[in-house]
Amino acid sequence: MIKIYHNPRCRKSREGLAILEESGKEFEIIKYLENIPTEKELTTVITMLGISPMQLVRKTEKIWKEDYKGKVLTDSEIIKAMLKNPKLIERPIVINGNKARIGRPSESILEII
Repeated sequence: MIKIYHNPRCRKSREGLAILEESGKEFEIIKYLENIPTEKELTTVITMLGISPMQLVRKTEKIWKEDYKGKVLTDSEIIKAMLKNPKLIERPIVINGNKARIGRPSESILEII
């Protein structure tokens, strides 16, 4: 089943959700700010995306700028920072089977659904 890691307050996340709704396919919404992924789940998503943990961080978030910017962090420390502060996780993330995409731009979701 298709999954979307979704933040209803984010315009891009809502756009990604709309694409899934228009597709007519079944999907599961994971409100990751409420249901924070485990370290294993987040690591798996990063692997599926084929990116480094730093590439999944929202570097414009206040918490990043105040607590992490300019520090040398390991991948593990970056993942832990995202789990402690899930607002730092880029959104939306759509997973379909063993494929995943960050919905920026939203149309990139179409590549895997």
